[in-house]
Amino acid sequence: MATAFDYDNTSGRPPGVVMRVLSAVLPGVASVGSQTQPYAAAWRAGNAAALAADGPGADPLWVALGDSMTQGIGASAPDRGWVGQLADHLAAAGRPHRVVNLAVTGARVQDVIDQQLPALRDLLDAGLAPDLVTVVIGSNDVVSPRWRSGLTERFSVLLDGLPDGAVVANLPNPHREARRVEALLRQREGEGRLVVADMRAHGPRSWRGKLAADTFHPNDAGYAAMAHVFDVALGLAQPR
Repeated sequence: MATAFDYDNTSGRPPGVVMRVLSAVLPGVASVGSQTQPYAAAWRAGNAAALAADGPGADPLWVALGDSMTQGIGASAPDRGWVGQLADHLAAAGRPHRVVNLAVTGARVQDVIDQQLPALRDLLDAGLAPDLVTVVIGSNDVVSPRWRSGLTERFSVLLDGLPDGAVVANLPNPHREARRVEALLRQREGEGRLVVADMRAHGPRSWRGKLAADTFHPNDAGYAAMAHVFDVALGLAQPR
């Protein structure tokens, strides 16, 4: 159980040069960026509470992997991101889950491999097999030429570390590497190894009115749209 209580939802990396410059000149970027530490602390506390509730009759476990969007950065509160909203939808459908959120703001695919998958394996080794595993990652890779190269290969390593049946979001970005990741996800889905949460087909057609003050992260409405994509993947809703 050490992982459950000791896991840190931060990367330890300082903000990059671009983020520091934007935060200095754009109040919206600074405002949203200021959520990073308190939201990470909120999930760390929530994770401990979720794991402490383990035992006969406990709700099944959901482990969420990802980056700032899975932490809910940009939302009005940590539980108003897509994870919190989907948790509400699952509960309303009679399928409540305890959430362990391993996401880290700024995470790239390699960070999930290096930090989040080992934590998931520790939970499995402790006999805490999740009923649901979700993954939203890759946006921080695909927007940067430095990290875009080799993205599909890193994604393949990540997928190899997931339990069968994990629900993995695709990347709506039109870049060629995102399309290669899409092909990999569809191949794995065809093999019955994962379920694709299809952000391309079921995500919002427009982000107008759905972005936080930094104009990058979703706001509550944007996260509601992301939660709907997972609703569809989990059979809670029909596509709009």
